[in-house]
Amino acid sequence: MKKENPMKSIRIEKVTLNIGAGTDPKDVNNAVILLQKISNKKPIKTHGKKRIPTWNLREGVPIGAKVTLRGKQAVDVLNRLLESVSYIIPERSFTNTGFSFGIPEYIQIEGVEYDPKIGIIGLEASVTFERPGFRIKRRKIKNKRLPKKHDLTKAEVIDYAQKNLKVKFKE
Repeated sequence: MKKENPMKSIRIEKVTLNIGAGTDPKDVNNAVILLQKISNKKPIKTHGKKRIPTWNLREGVPIGAKVTLRGKQAVDVLNRLLESVSYIIPERSFTNTGFSFGIPEYIQIEGVEYDPKIGIIGLEASVTFERPGFRIKRRKIKNKRLPKKHDLTKAEVIDYAQKNLKVKFKE
């Protein structure tokens, strides 16, 4: 029997939750509060990068909030989020590094109660997968390129999501 190479295994690197709230400061603060409720971690505000006058957007203006989860906390929150969409994700949402999906209303998430101060807000979740050894690309000292065969493919990501996360596709 042939052993599986441990460096070819796939793991969840991070889960990123994002809410685009617009230029209204009250909506941005509500987005921060909501992400804090869902993740039990302090979110950061995202800022506009360029000026778009038709959208009332200027550089540096807060326009949303995001939080990145890693490890066991990421897996726990991901399972709650997938349960809120009945584990059904469109196949077009998958890429060779992960998948993304949206939740139209936060009250669909188990364990999160409706808050009249926040109102109804939706959010986006992005899941990133990685193999062991990807740190070599990101480290500051002696960073190296990884061989092409170490990269993930869309088929491998879909297979992992179906087997380990019980994800199904829309018909």
